[in-house]
Order: sequence, then structure tokens, then C-alpha cells
Amino acid sequence: MIDMRIQKVTDDISIQRSVDNGTEEQRKIVLEILESVRREGDRALLAYTETFDGIKLDRMRVSEEEIHEAIQSFDPKLLKVLEEAAKNIRRFHEKQRRETWITQDENGTILGQKFTSLDSVGVYVPGGTAAYPSSVLMNVLPAKVAGVKRIVMVSPPDQNGKLPAGVLAAAHIAGVEEIWKVGGAQAIAALAYGTESIQPVDKIVGPGNIYVALAKREVFGKVDIDMIAGPSEIAVLADDTALPHEVAADLLSQAEHDPRATSVLVTTSRTLAEETAREVEKQLEQLPRKEIAKQSIDEYGVIYLAPTMEKAIEVVNQIAPEHLEIVARNALELVPMIRHAGAIFVGRFSSEPVGDYFAGPNHVLPTNGTARFSSPLNVDEFIKKSSIIYYSETSFRQNAEKIAAFARLEGLEAHARAIESRLKKPVRPE
Repeated sequence: MIDMRIQKVTDDISIQRSVDNGTEEQRKIVLEILESVRREGDRALLAYTETFDGIKLDRMRVSEEEIHEAIQSFDPKLLKVLEEAAKNIRRFHEKQRRETWITQDENGTILGQKFTSLDSVGVYVPGGTAAYPSSVLMNVLPAKVAGVKRIVMVSPPDQNGKLPAGVLAAAHIAGVEEIWKVGGAQAIAALAYGTESIQPVDKIVGPGNIYVALAKREVFGKVDIDMIAGPSEIAVLADDTALPHEVAADLLSQAEHDPRATSVLVTTSRTLAEETAREVEKQLEQLPRKEIAKQSIDEYGVIYLAPTMEKAIEVVNQIAPEHLEIVARNALELVPMIRHAGAIFVGRFSSEPVGDYFAGPNHVLPTNGTARFSSPLNVDEFIKKSSIIYYSETSFRQNAEKIAAFARLEGLEAHARAIESRLKKPVRPE
């Protein structure tokens, strides 16, 4: 029996959960793995793969034959779905590209910003019992659009030494040319430090278990990372026009991810609140991942009843959810009032899985309230920005005294003298 909580809005509302930083024992294991891979390279990778994944590999790199075999064995209809999804994702991210810009003032000074793609990126794709082709597309394609030349994918093999056909098919569609059968903290170590076979990368993206997350934390600084993602979350902002069975289905779509996933309904309608609670209980019984979803709803599922839509929106902004659905009258008109949300799904037919898989926007989103200051994975994550400064002589002489004074204000005499040295008449050696 489950009874999704219905409670009135209060001033102190949050869906933040304690971040899983792992145990001290888990961190110790990760540090040992990182150091072992740093010291022993490929030998350590093969040993850990045998220990953790139960397979002794002859070679770690996925061959062209394996990719071809995976594509041939994959359902042709699903292959077309992946191709169309990839097309949508690529098209959306192409709109995020920015070009280097330059300005010149009347004194001849040139200022600008140069955009340069990262040289290399590592993409971690989780393994285990599930396959995540969508994770491949969402992490690889923004990097491709950004212009990253080398993209390395790592993923743990199954007990037959294989990667899921769907994952390999997605990698092929996305244009990944370097794929390795290695997972866990050891894969993160290989991407960060390099081994005899795997060259290091500049940035690591992609989700993983607690050992992967801890490893990413430890190597940050040696390489860049995307984020440490928490459990998934959804908030549905709805009025009395929403249909309870649809709202319940959307809430459960996140609850089935993880026992710590959060599903929230914020509504002005008591009728919708009560009927949605009943629908959640009813639909839950039919789910294959019932036990996971039940724990999630029991511990983190809640329905907030707000007196007005304005107050409901205030609650949503306070929560700052990863996914936000707006199912209400004039839903589009409410969007400008939303300040904090990873992705905003507007209208009845914009169910969260539309964005997860197919529409085009990235499904790698800020969780645990971090949408207050973070953005979805995007092309900018794979680009560096360099400032360009060309000061003309005219501008220099106009401003030299001010710059030197500013330097002395901070007690940096050598800075001031570097400026003033250019005001003196140059003495050329004869």
C-alpha cells in the first residue's frame, strides 16, 4: 500500500537530498584503483575487468567487426529511431555554436574572444543490466558539434566480453571511432592519466555508479568533468486541466530510475492531487521496476497543494527541479516566470521522456537543486574561450598612467613599471 503525501505549501520547501559522497572505504578503494592504473596501465585495467566484470579480455578496444556485428544484429526499426533521435539532438545543439568575435575601436585597439574546441573528450557509458544508447547520443553529439576531434568512449563489458548492441549502434551513429571495454573507476583513471593503449583526454563526461562518481571527483583538476549527477527528479506544475492518469505516469517515469529519485506534483487543484495520488498507487502495481519506484515514491514523492498558480510557481522555483512539466491553461505564458529548472516541458504532449530520448535538447541536466546555478550539458562544455587583446599605441598612451596607478593601488610595482617602461624613449643597442 502506498499513499503519496499531499501537503499544503509552506515556506520551507526543498527536494535536496544528501549528496552520496560514498563511504571512506569506497573512497579508499577508488584511490587504490586510480594509483594502480597510473602505475601499471593496461595490466591494471585488464586485472580489474576480470575482477569486477568477470571476464578475461584478450583486447580491450572494440573492433570494427564488433561494431558491424552489433549493427547487423540490432532491430532495423530501432536503428532508424536512434538515427532520427541523433539528427534531432545534433540539430538542436548546432544552434548553440558560437563564433570567434573581434571588435576594433576608433583608436585601433582590437578586442575579442576566440572559441576553441577541446582536443579530446572521454565519454563514460554505464553498463550492468541496462543499456543506455541515449546516454551515448546526449554526451557525444554536443562534443561533435563543438568540433572535438578525438572522442573516446568507455563502458564495462558483459560476461561475454561484449558491449550492448544498442550502445555500439548509438556510438556508430554519433561518430565515435575509439571505444574501449573498460568500466568503473579504472576507466576514469585511464581517461585521466592514460595507459599504454589509451591516451589521456581533456574532459570526462557521462554518468556512472558511486565508484565512477568518486573517481571523477578525484581526477578533477587533472582533467575537467561535467558534473556529479544526483538521482533523477521531476516536478509537474498543473492545474485542474491536467489528467490524473497522465500526471501519475510522468511522476512514475522518474521514480523507476532510482530509489532516491524524486517525483513532485505542485498543483492548485485538490481534486487533481487526490486523483493523481490514487493513480500513482494503481499504476505502480503494474510496473516491472515496481520495488524501485515504490521506494522512491514512499520516501521522496510528494504533492504540494498551492492556493494560487503564482504560489505554485514560487514553489517550483524554490525546488529548482531537474525536469519540470507545465500542464496548465496557457502553459507557454507561464514559462517566463520559471527561473530555476533544468529542462521545461510545456503542455500535455511534452511528457518528460520526449526530452529524454527524442526531441533534441540534452537530457544531462542539473539535479538536487543545482538548476539554481547550473545548465544542461551543452556545446559550451566542450569549448574553451580565449580573450584577444591588441592595444594600439594611441590607446596605450591615453591609459598608461591610469593602468600604472591601478597597479600601485594593489602594491604591484613591477606591474606599474612594465607599463611605464613603454613610455620611455627606447634605447637601441648599437
